[in-house]
Amino acid sequence: MDAQMGVSKEGYAGRIEMVAGPTGRRRRSDAEKARIAAESLTPDAIVADIARRYGATRWQIYDWRRRFRRGLLSAPKADVAPPAFVPLTVDDDPQRTPHADIVEVAIGDILIRVGRDVGEAHLARIFRAARAAS
Repeated sequence: MDAQMGVSKEGYAGRIEMVAGPTGRRRRSDAEKARIAAESLTPDAIVADIARRYGATRWQIYDWRRRFRRGLLSAPKADVAPPAFVPLTVDDDPQRTPHADIVEVAIGDILIRVGRDVGEAHLARIFRAARAAS
C-alpha cells in the first residue's frame, strides 16, 4: 500500500510504503511460555531450533527456562504428564537368578539386556536409541 504525502516542494518526502499486518510482536500466555520452556529442557533439545519453530529468540527461551525452573512459570495441569515409573524387582539370591550380572529392560517391544559393567553414559545412549526406535 503506497501513500502520497502532501508536503511542500522544499521538503520532498517521496513515497512511503505502509505495511499492513501484525507487528511481529507476539504476546504469549504464561502457560504457552512454560510449555515451550519445558520442551527446550528435554534431552537433546536444541534451543535455536525450538526458538525458530515458535518464532521466538533464543534469549527469550533462556529467560523462560530460568523462570520455569524458579517456579515463576507453571504449566497448566492438563499439559503435565504424570511421571512414568516402572516397578523394579531386585533378586539378590544367585541360586534363583542364573544371570545375576545381566539386567533386562523392556522399552516398548524392545528388550535390552545390559551387563553390570556398562557405564552410565553408554546406558543413556542405549535407552535413547531404543526409545527413538519404538
